[in-house]
Parts: sequence; C-alpha cells; structure tokens
Amino acid sequence: MYRYAIMKIDSPNATLVVADFYHSWLTGLVLSLITHKGNEIAAKFIFKLFRYQHHKNFLPGLEKLNLTDLPDAVAAAQYHYFSNQLGGVKVEYLKVSDKKAWIRYPPPRWIWAGTAICAIPGIVNEQMMRGWHAHNGVSLENPRLGFVCTKTTVGGQPGLEGYYLEYDKILTEDERLRFSSDESCPYIDPQTLPVLDQASWPEIRRSKAYRNYAMEYIRNALPIFIELLGEKEALRLGELCALQIGMQCYDNVVRGAGLGGDDEEKFMQLLEFFFSGSGDQWSRNKTSICVQTPTRISKNLDMSHTLKRLLNASLEGLLAAHNRFLKLKFNSDNTFSVVKR
Repeated sequence: MYRYAIMKIDSPNATLVVADFYHSWLTGLVLSLITHKGNEIAAKFIFKLFRYQHHKNFLPGLEKLNLTDLPDAVAAAQYHYFSNQLGGVKVEYLKVSDKKAWIRYPPPRWIWAGTAICAIPGIVNEQMMRGWHAHNGVSLENPRLGFVCTKTTVGGQPGLEGYYLEYDKILTEDERLRFSSDESCPYIDPQTLPVLDQASWPEIRRSKAYRNYAMEYIRNALPIFIELLGEKEALRLGELCALQIGMQCYDNVVRGAGLGGDDEEKFMQLLEFFFSGSGDQWSRNKTSICVQTPTRISKNLDMSHTLKRLLNASLEGLLAAHNRFLKLKFNSDNTFSVVKR
C-alpha cells in the first residue's frame, strides 16, 4: 500500500540539478562515440540530433518567443539568443541590419562542458551548425538566408560566433554554412542585449525551461544513438556511458537534495528528489517507489528494451556511487526497489 504521493515539487534547485544531469549525459554520449567509434560517426550523430531538434523546435519556438514578425536574419539570431539563454547557455546577440545579425556563444561552451571541449574535433562541432544554423533559411522558406561562422571555441578562439546573412542570391546547400575566420564579431555591450519579460518568465518557469532544454536533447539523442549503432552495440556502449554519468553526477545530485548517508532510505529520498526535479509524478511506500509512466524523459518514445536499459542504467550509476553494496530492482509494476546485493 502506497502511503503518500507527490505530484511534483516546484523547486528551481531540483530542476537545475536534473538539468545538469541530462546535460552531462548528452556530452558523455558524444565523447563515448568519439572515443569508441571515431569522429565520423560522432559527427553524424550530432548532425542528426541537431537537425531533428531544428525541425521539432525552430518554427514553434519563433511563435512562442514572439519573433515571427521580425526580418528573417534577425528572427533567426534572436531565436538562438533567447532559446539558448533559457537553456542556460551563455549567448550574445547583435543586429547589424535587417539582413545581418550576429549570434555569439562565449566560453564556456554549454554542450562541451568542462574539460570535454579538449576532446571535440572540429568536424563534430561543425555538424552542430550544419544540422541547425544552416537550415534556418530552409525552414523560413527563404533560400537566400545562410549562416557565416567566424570563430569556434574548439578551434581555440574566444567563443563560437557567426552571423545570419540574407544574400542577394539563392544559396546552394553547401553555401548555407560558410566559414570566415578573418572576421570577428564586434564588441557587444551587455546593456544593449534584449531581455526576457520577467512577468512572463518567473524563476520557476525559467528553471523548468532550463531542465526541459537539457532533457529534450537527451530524450532525442538516445534513439538516434541506437539507430546509428544498432541495438546490441548501443546497449553495450550506451549502458557504460549511462552508468558513468550517474556515478559522476552523484555528488551534485546529493548536494542539491541536501542529503547525507548511504543507506537504502537515503537513496529512496534521492530518487524522490530526482523524479520531482524531472517533473514526474511518483508515489512510494517503505520499500519501493512507483513513477507514473510515461515519465517525462520517456514521453513519446518507443520504449525498446535497449532504450529502457539505458534510462535505468543512469539511475543504477547514481546508486553505485551511493552504496556499491546495494542494487536497484526494476519490478514489472513500474516500481523501483533498493535491495542488498
């Protein structure tokens, strides 16, 4: 008998901790592919992920951010400015004219967090822009709109930067992304940057947007990871990555939850914190916790055995760091139990 239920905890702290967890997992997947499979397949993974994200989010995002009446180059740049800002990414914007607008991502780069930036080849970083930035003109039905990249952090320059430019000609597919390292973004006065309306975007909404940004990336990344590698190899490599991320992120989750101790009950409380920060509905009794399905991370996904194992492995990683003499038992009734090995 379940004694109590929590629908969700509207805690900015919990949502931020969960966001950092999924953010780290995304970076880990890319590093796993680079290390174990090579640059080419990692680049293909990034292209597929960012093109998918683009098709899913770009045009709806323009509507949500009230940018649809702007000139195309300006709208594209402002979309990246506001959407990335909500996702916790450092970003700057500068309008030059109706046909040219800069977007700049100062270090540290969000997707290549921490020391990971040292392991990212240029070809992998490039596919991020080819997957998304270079396709904005196509989605806007403006075949003259392209993106010019002038600097990259993975190349040792002080930030990823470039500008949207509406040319006087129709662009070929290869011309939609151009590199021009001799150019530099002008100085951007922070006081001139547009800001989100605080009444429309209070702290809790912004923290949820931050979480959803990272969570959506990993939710979309895992099926692409499985598609590229096949079920067997995706399970082998993906499970390793998920376990490692769970273990590496454990201390950050514990600090966020304000918990101490390494017994079964403390881990159950940790799961409560994690699921609540994820925006999930859950209930529990003394020995198990039940999460309403589909969870936010699995929503709209075809839950294959491999995908389910990867999602569960991230929680197993948390427990491995919590107490290596305990294990998670996944029951048929969508409950999790913590038992001794």
